[in-house]
Amino acid sequence: MERLRIDKWLWAARFYKTRSLASEEIVKGRVQVNAQDAKPSREIRMGDTVVIRQGPVIRTVTVLGISQQRGPATTAQALYAETPDSIRDRERGAEQRRLASEPAQTIEHGRPTKRDRRDIEKARDDRWRTSIDP
Repeated sequence: MERLRIDKWLWAARFYKTRSLASEEIVKGRVQVNAQDAKPSREIRMGDTVVIRQGPVIRTVTVLGISQQRGPATTAQALYAETPDSIRDRERGAEQRRLASEPAQTIEHGRPTKRDRRDIEKARDDRWRTSIDP
């Protein structure tokens, strides 16, 4: 066997959990084969370059083997080799996401959190208190 549909290969190589998920991602344009947008029925061969975008992660892999069956992870990892540039870019992106600030911390105004609400309620109660004793 020297050819296989790209959706079956992506499923067998464990990039996607089901073949239908692989097909959906291919239709959405998130998979390219040899720098061309692919269709789920596109056949791949050993030596082809596949670019896979999964969220913020972009992987570039070279097809080393063909398998119609989904096997253990060790077998699936033998079906492809990720390029050194792809590994470097993926690690750099992971580091940037790890070091990026939390988006919620940049919000200055808006709906108060539960802690803010309690502080507001406490300040409101303290303001109207007439006794000196706490």
